[in-house]
Amino acid sequence: MIKHFNITVSGKVQGVFYRASTKHKAEDLGIGGFVKNMPDGSVYIEAEGKMEQLSSLIDWCKMGPTHARVENVHFVPGEVMDFKGFDIKY
Repeated sequence: MIKHFNITVSGKVQGVFYRASTKHKAEDLGIGGFVKNMPDGSVYIEAEGKMEQLSSLIDWCKMGPTHARVENVHFVPGEVMDFKGFDIKY
C-alpha cells in the first residue's frame, strides 16, 4: 500500500546539496514526490512509496549528505498524490 509523508528537515541543510542528494536517494528507493528549500532554512519533502521505502528515506534524511548537519526530521502522513517521479522544486 502506498503511503505519503510530508517531511521537514532542519539544521544546516541548504547549500550542502541536500535537495540533489535527496532526489538521488528517492530515485534509488523508487519513491515519488519532490524536495524544495524553504525560506526558514529548512528543506521540505513530500514522498510517496511503500512504508519500507519511506522508512529508508527518513533514516537517510536524519544523516543527509556529507556536509549537512541535520538537527531535526519531522514527518507526518499526508494524502497520496500519485506522484510520477521525484523532482527538485525551486
